[in-house]
Amino acid sequence: MSPQTSTTADAALADLGRLLPDLQTLYTDIHAHPELSLQEIRTAGIAADRLRAAGYDVTTGVGKTGIVGLLRNGDGPTVMLRADMDALPVQESTGLPYASKATATDRDGKTVPVMHACGHDMHVSWLVGAATLLAQARTAWKGTLIAVFQPAEETAEGARAMIDDGLLTRFPKPDVVLGQHVMVGPAGVLGSRRGVITSAGDSLQIRLFGRGAHGSMPQASIDPVVMAAATVMRLQTIVSREIAAADAAVVTVGALQAGTKENVIPDEALIKLNVRTFDEGVRKRVLAAIERIVKAEAAASGATKPPEITTLDSYGLVKNDPDATKRVGDAFREHFLADRVKETGPTTASEDFGSFGAEWHSPSVFWFVGGTDPDLYAKAKANGRLGELPTNHNPRFAPVIHPTLETGVEALVVAALAWLSV
Repeated sequence: MSPQTSTTADAALADLGRLLPDLQTLYTDIHAHPELSLQEIRTAGIAADRLRAAGYDVTTGVGKTGIVGLLRNGDGPTVMLRADMDALPVQESTGLPYASKATATDRDGKTVPVMHACGHDMHVSWLVGAATLLAQARTAWKGTLIAVFQPAEETAEGARAMIDDGLLTRFPKPDVVLGQHVMVGPAGVLGSRRGVITSAGDSLQIRLFGRGAHGSMPQASIDPVVMAAATVMRLQTIVSREIAAADAAVVTVGALQAGTKENVIPDEALIKLNVRTFDEGVRKRVLAAIERIVKAEAAASGATKPPEITTLDSYGLVKNDPDATKRVGDAFREHFLADRVKETGPTTASEDFGSFGAEWHSPSVFWFVGGTDPDLYAKAKANGRLGELPTNHNPRFAPVIHPTLETGVEALVVAALAWLSV
């Protein structure tokens, strides 16, 4: 980060203190009013209004509920900043005064609780803050800023929906795509790395077919419960026996559903599982092994027909461009204290952020912002109890507002100005 860039960042962030109370109110409001994937109408409306007030040209409904704000400020690089907006079907148990009490109808027609259990409310607030400050400081930089508020990250639909709705042709190609995510870690600390930073993720649904019978007459059945149990146990051998120790993979069965009564053998069983990998070759081997095992166990049980294997969602790897990552890292180390910028390992969490850079053929950089109370984190680490801290997707997950809020705003502004400064 050049001295000029550092000075520009300081100037752009000069009003952050005055903006913070408003951003905190915005954050607690969005947290209390979460919306499911592709239902982010209220949140998108707030983002669009904030961008218009800051002077952006705003396009709504990109990929159904996505928002794109465009700020042209003379000749120069084009920088895209991205935040995701959707929440999860989770019952909040944080006990916070602004905790969500919301419910919604999911795509299956069920009424479900809704919570921002992954921090996307913080992401929206960060981008609103950064977009506002950069607009106010436009005399200090040149170029074009694209602020993207993306729907449906949790279902791996949102980035693709925006791309399929013409994102790449309707808006300027960015010279760099930047994004960030709040995670468990000391609040105020940033972490990133070159290369792969989040895993590929594949979610599958497996339907096994048997033949129902009375519980007292198992000989008349082809029991899908036993078939499913054998399948689940056999799936555990993929990672332990088919993947090399130097590689990494996760195969998790998150749901096994069969039957309604103890003395009735059902006709079908349903398995839902999730796969995480960091290498495309490993991913292909794992998915092929799942298909082989599922079909073999069904055949061994004498299933009435082959199993149905359906992909529920699929996330690609997020890979940070080496040169762009160095540029962002240098800017962070210039702006933040050295102990607040860390090298992190890849995480088994998955993201569809990488689709933007991959489809646009633009370098992209993704990083993490810690959201855990620093004292709480330090105490848990000292006692060997980090695993007990509520993670993303936990009903008790809630970032501490400060310094998480201001850190994320600063990071987006500093990273953007590593390209936009003149």
